[in-house]
Amino acid sequence: MTAISPFIIAEVRPLAHGKFKDPLLTSKGEQRASVAMTGLETLWFNTGTLCNLACKSCYIESSPTNDALVYISVAEVRSYLDEIADSGLPTREIAFTGGEPFMNGEIMPILALCLERGFEVLVLSNAMRPMRRFEKQLLALPHRDRLTIRVSLDHFTQQVHDAERGANSWNKAIDGLNWLASNNIQTTIAGRHLDGESEATARKGYAALFNAHGLSIDASDPMALVLFPAMDEKADVAEITTACWDILDVSPANIMCASSRMVVKRKGEATPRVAACTLLPYDPQFDMGETLAEASQTVKLNHPHCARFCVLGGASCSA
Repeated sequence: MTAISPFIIAEVRPLAHGKFKDPLLTSKGEQRASVAMTGLETLWFNTGTLCNLACKSCYIESSPTNDALVYISVAEVRSYLDEIADSGLPTREIAFTGGEPFMNGEIMPILALCLERGFEVLVLSNAMRPMRRFEKQLLALPHRDRLTIRVSLDHFTQQVHDAERGANSWNKAIDGLNWLASNNIQTTIAGRHLDGESEATARKGYAALFNAHGLSIDASDPMALVLFPAMDEKADVAEITTACWDILDVSPANIMCASSRMVVKRKGEATPRVAACTLLPYDPQFDMGETLAEASQTVKLNHPHCARFCVLGGASCSA
């Protein structure tokens, strides 16, 4: 096992009182930034919050018992794909997150439907037992060259990964990665930025890991190895104002909610809803409506994740 780096744990300041309260104004009275939709390039589906793991820092609190978001069905997915076709939307990618998407019993016909419709398909998975039970079905999928499985490896060391996801989760994830590679299923990795560790160090560590297992994943490619910033909505972060676009030299058109939405089905609700963001499925202010047409409205960046993950972190969940 690769030796663990000597991480420095930074002191986390709590979110300052009054921040992210008003959708129009920051706590200092400045105009809050917003993001207009430029075109729906990626449509996400949350397949349900049930997961085979209960990770310590899961932003959506997925677990073996959390069904706050219930399983999406193939019929419900089809209705949104039909809307894309009927409206002539520029959607190129359909992506799936959870929970663990392979916990959903309808995931295979859902994937087949999306591939048959001509979309690129991205599935976020831990590559463990839920995925492995569908080995034959995965290999039989049509147009499998358009499928990518993004596997979560929290670090390039077993110690850090298992501390987050539970004992022996590392071995099962590595075994799943090896199975994907041996069957030529396109695979990418999702990791995390850790305190006291530079991105260069992280990528070097992952590169050594991939090489040791004979995995043809380019650790220097930010699309092949996605390193996400820390996600703590209780930690202090700057609010994003309209002036920040020029100050930070960031375009709102490059922010994730300019080109993506996520369909969720909340427990107790009769129909799925469209959320502005993959990170905010529960917050009512980011519920954009029932249809993709309704969900094309402008998004006000009134949440710490908007600042930390998307604007300041420069991150995106899409491929």
